[in-house]
Amino acid sequence: MTDIKFIPDGGVTSTPGFLASGVHCGIRKNKTKRDLALILADKLCNAAAVYTTNKVKAAPVYLTMENLQNGKARAIIANSGNANACAPGGEEAAKQMTTSLATHLKINPTDVIVNSTGVIGVPLPIDAITTAIPALAQGLTQDNAPVTEAIMTTDTFPKSCAAQVNIDGKTVTVGGIAKGSGMIHPNMATMFAFITTDCNICGKMLQQAIKASADATYNCISVDGDTSTNDMTAILASGKAGNSEITTDGAEYQAFLAALNAVNLHLAKEIARDGEGATKLIVCKVSGAKDYNNAIILAKGVISSSLVKAAMFGEDANFGRVLCALGYSGGEFDPATVDFSYVSENGRLPMCKQSRGLAFDEDIAKKVLGHKEITIEIELNNGIHSATAYG
Repeated sequence: MTDIKFIPDGGVTSTPGFLASGVHCGIRKNKTKRDLALILADKLCNAAAVYTTNKVKAAPVYLTMENLQNGKARAIIANSGNANACAPGGEEAAKQMTTSLATHLKINPTDVIVNSTGVIGVPLPIDAITTAIPALAQGLTQDNAPVTEAIMTTDTFPKSCAAQVNIDGKTVTVGGIAKGSGMIHPNMATMFAFITTDCNICGKMLQQAIKASADATYNCISVDGDTSTNDMTAILASGKAGNSEITTDGAEYQAFLAALNAVNLHLAKEIARDGEGATKLIVCKVSGAKDYNNAIILAKGVISSSLVKAAMFGEDANFGRVLCALGYSGGEFDPATVDFSYVSENGRLPMCKQSRGLAFDEDIAKKVLGHKEITIEIELNNGIHSATAYG
């Protein structure tokens, strides 16, 4: 079992060799809210990303896809308050963000990852961004708070995490920040998640790791069923930890993936917890499935159900809505063998056995469902595979 150590109050700057900054440049009317973010590595890194599967993609997403064709990057720049999606002059504005930053930092524009988040269809005020770039660069520091705030839109709290793992006798750090509250139903990653690491890992395995981690974390959450135009998760790997380069899927790769998953799962759950208008985090654990694919389809079907959400909000122990959601999710299971319970820190409430409802005490039900985090534990009794989704 891989020993993962979390870093208290950690984030992207917890990784040695990375600095970050966040400033208010004028995109947002609220002058106290930072709206322009920068993450910079002290050397060129292997880089990888996963992107929204929405056919309508924002201009910066397309530009980052182009820039990362060589698998290298050194900086990440992002703004909040404007998505630069479906906007007049969007492609040119995205390029200006990268070229202006690159000119000031004296790096190659193609070594810059860029993204935007906020209102769709409105021209990006690029002059405000380019004017603020000197202050943005001057503000580079090991403080993780400014950059985390600068990417937030409707988020009610910042989201960051960092962890360490031993690989090849070396301490490897993985740090991350994320934003997301509305338009959350990712089919790749999240609204934003930017990850830094000093792990020495080749580009091919880094891309494999970020895709696998996104599938196991961000792709297991849903808030409102909407997949955004700007979803992106990007990772920079400097190699400065000094471990032997990871080039194949072995014990070292699995240790790195475990640390990456630990950081991304924390961030993904925080996004689900911070869903617009949310009062509770819903966790659905499906066990006893014939394979993982069916397990995750079924789990996501439950946490995405509007009626299940309504029942949890109203603290109504309605087991029929859970079975109904399983039935239309598209996952395969035996509808006659399902067991499930509601679980929280306030107790456990068995709801059905072999797909038949069980008698329960309404007072206990109110107590269990009255907690801010509720787990729906489902046993299909069809196999040995399991998956968990968050809503």
